[in-house]
Amino acid sequence: MNTGYKTHQAGTLRTDLIGQTVTVAGWVHRVRDLGGVIFFDLRDRSGLIQIVADSVHNANIHSQASRIKSEWVVKATGIVSERASKNPDMPTGDVEIILSELVILNEALPPVFSVSDQSPVDEATKLKYRYLDLRRPENAQKFITRHRITSRIRRFLDNQGFMDIETPMLTKSTPEGARDYLVPSRVHPGKCFALPQSPQLFKQLLMMSGIERYYQCVKCFRDEDLRADRQPEFTQIDLEASFVTQEDIITLTNDIMSEAFEAAGITLPETISRLTYKEAMTRYGTDAPDLRFGLEHHILTDILGKTDFAVFQSVTESGGLIKGLTVPGGSTVLSRKTIDELTEFVKGFGVKGLAYIHRRSEDEFNSPIAKFLPDQFLPSFAEKMNCAPGDTILIIADTSHKAVHDSMSKLRLELARRLDLAKTPYALTWVIDFPLFERDSEGNLTSTHHPFTSPHPEDIHLLSTTPEHVRAVAYDIVLNGTELGGGSIRIHDSKLQHQLFGILGLTDADIDTKFGFFVDALQYGTPPHGGLAIGLDRLCMMLTRSKSIREVIAFPKTQNASCPLTDAPSAVSASQLKDLRLKLDI
Repeated sequence: MNTGYKTHQAGTLRTDLIGQTVTVAGWVHRVRDLGGVIFFDLRDRSGLIQIVADSVHNANIHSQASRIKSEWVVKATGIVSERASKNPDMPTGDVEIILSELVILNEALPPVFSVSDQSPVDEATKLKYRYLDLRRPENAQKFITRHRITSRIRRFLDNQGFMDIETPMLTKSTPEGARDYLVPSRVHPGKCFALPQSPQLFKQLLMMSGIERYYQCVKCFRDEDLRADRQPEFTQIDLEASFVTQEDIITLTNDIMSEAFEAAGITLPETISRLTYKEAMTRYGTDAPDLRFGLEHHILTDILGKTDFAVFQSVTESGGLIKGLTVPGGSTVLSRKTIDELTEFVKGFGVKGLAYIHRRSEDEFNSPIAKFLPDQFLPSFAEKMNCAPGDTILIIADTSHKAVHDSMSKLRLELARRLDLAKTPYALTWVIDFPLFERDSEGNLTSTHHPFTSPHPEDIHLLSTTPEHVRAVAYDIVLNGTELGGGSIRIHDSKLQHQLFGILGLTDADIDTKFGFFVDALQYGTPPHGGLAIGLDRLCMMLTRSKSIREVIAFPKTQNASCPLTDAPSAVSASQLKDLRLKLDI
């Protein structure tokens, strides 16, 4: 990149340039003053290059170089030379620049934390001085990778005939699960826009408009509690296509994953497995299973409910659930103290305890519940559980199916963490055939995903009788136990859409108020269509092996949805509130 300030990027210099005069510009990364010789590394986005100022060859340049400090911005000109002491850890480690001209472009205050290394810094400080944190080469590289992933996916979708179309940021508040961020309107007193939780309705309207293939790297907003992989504003790769089936969307998304992995320099797993929702819950207790290791669950209600152990009997008679898993080598690695720790761990997810059975040898078992089990029960039970000598069976029972699934799922992950079982770096899977509806805490039916998801054609007849048994034509893609994205085939028939709204308890007046414009559009020749949204932040977080999506978002919010850098959110003036006809009551 040749500009008025530089002829080359620092990180691109190699031995083929030896003997040539070059000019680089950037930040002083690190300075080493050895008296007669000063070495400093100059850093720009591309990397580092060592620069040498020698008092013997050029006393004036040496004097200038003696002034510079870390993070000063400089322009350096000199001859590329072969390094006497090469650095194999630097891409430019075979060469250096013998300085002939130095221009100090800007001085800098001493940074509040070291930029030249990854020494720990508390998150509040990092985010307050995010512009310094992003200078760290390891952090800058994450954004280079994110750019490559995004650009690669854009090019792929362009080549597949998708059109990049923007949808509104100021829109109507509609129920989609999380709370909306509201924007009061000055010209329509008492009314508000909402920032979109997703472009769902608009991308379906684009299909009704004949666009056929749409995509967008779009900002979305949800006013919800945060955690490591959530932010109040986030970016998703959103797409929708007409005249497609579930299989078409899955195939397309597999190709998108291939592009993203390759852009990050990672080999995509050869197999992207597929599970139904029912299989995922049965075998792993979650609809986003981590398949990098085994520890599959087994449903044991019918087997253990017939034993003399009162807890198992009571759970079974109450319609509850009993699940277990086998830990290879558990008799050795799961000490009594570890079992006690795991018991307390699972109690945190709503169950009362954890039972265990150690198989010490072919015929020797050790378990507090062994005395409640019939003679010769344990050997045959162990065989059914694939429990070899030296292994351990862990069992959870509770009247709440949800609590059992949840606690067993978390137990499986905790065991994998403690025993370092996830040897495969990446495992992708599709989860399909979700239930169309689920019941809330009050027993009312709600949409598992959203009310525009198409019911499975084979189950439509159940809508009028047992809607809770209807499967959705919906699909999630999961990477290492994290949902990367999901979508569905949409309802394109207005009568069917009205029927689903009715099942959800919406009256005609509710439908007209909340979705009137959308329902009207459905009646004007809507094609079969479906789509998907991939969380770009989550994808980049995982492909850069970051611990949080905050590491791959340039200016993220903290856990309490605030920005230490800009001190947002902040109070606004009385005149602004007056313009909006708002009065604060706090």
